Amino acid sequence: MHDCLRNLRVFFMFSGMFQRQLGHPQTAPQKSKYVDSKMLLWVDGCLCILLLTNSSLLAGMSESEQTMKGTSQIKILNAEEIEGMRVVCKLAREVLDIAALMVKPGVTTEEIDHAVHLACTARNCYPSPLNYYNFPKSCCTSVNEVICHGIPDRRPLQDEDILNIDITVYHNGYHGDLNETFFVGEVDEGAKRLVQTTYECLMQAIDSVKPGIRYRELGNIIQKHAQASSFSVVRSYCGHGIHKLFHTAPNVPHYAKNKAVGVMKPGHVFTIEPMICEGGWQDETWPDGWTAVTRDGKRSAQFEHTLLVTETGCEILTRRLEDNGRAHFLSQM
Repeated sequence: MHDCLRNLRVFFMFSGMFQRQLGHPQTAPQKSKYVDSKMLLWVDGCLCILLLTNSSLLAGMSESEQTMKGTSQIKILNAEEIEGMRVVCKLAREVLDIAALMVKPGVTTEEIDHAVHLACTARNCYPSPLNYYNFPKSCCTSVNEVICHGIPDRRPLQDEDILNIDITVYHNGYHGDLNETFFVGEVDEGAKRLVQTTYECLMQAIDSVKPGIRYRELGNIIQKHAQASSFSVVRSYCGHGIHKLFHTAPNVPHYAKNKAVGVMKPGHVFTIEPMICEGGWQDETWPDGWTAVTRDGKRSAQFEHTLLVTETGCEILTRRLEDNGRAHFLSQM
């Protein structure tokens, strides 16, 4: 019982009550009436039963996102909102850097997820993926042929795996989002080339961000560089606007000749997160409803930053503070 009380904060987070305390938006009711449900949770060996009397804790839906769904209107953030984004993106970067230290053969992605969750709570953050449309974990971990939205599990990482860790945290009303792909132990030259090219795709796209650029142009830059190395670009998933909403306008496709709407203006905040594949770009989703994989079973890599459009270019809000901002994999090459 002592351990349960000492770790009550962890239980508080998983129960959904922490969402309400922070005003977290993923608590909007999916239905107009209340339902009664029981949630069973293990907290350090103790079975806790929580009676949920509101479907909001089960739906995992953002009412504000639902309201904005389908709109192409891109919010221009004011100075206060921009500072809120700087703070949350710095916290998200800290969490990813902690997860990066755990990547090695024998570690499970569930262990990484647990560390991510604790790193969030230690920073008074909520892990945005947790219960987002019922996603069951605090981060996404995508191994080898998994393109994105992989669910952390108990499979030990193996030598030669490549692993993407996608972190989003919610703090003081704002979301910060980033991801990186890591090498697990020693990897083959093909993996190095794929990951290096994917990172270059992201950074070349970022170099073009400035007022007046159409969002659709980013896909042309990314696909040109990916195809030069005989890689393909995933089409089913895209970058997105982010601030008080986890996902909102603009949509930012990563492939060429897309029909994205909008022109960059100072105060826009959005992500670029290209997913690049060794083989074909076609994907499929596992029965869990989340895990997106390459249809041909070949590997995929991804990198992501949250960006602020400035008067003259852009600010990488999720930039790494160490090693001159370079991604972690570069020190593994």
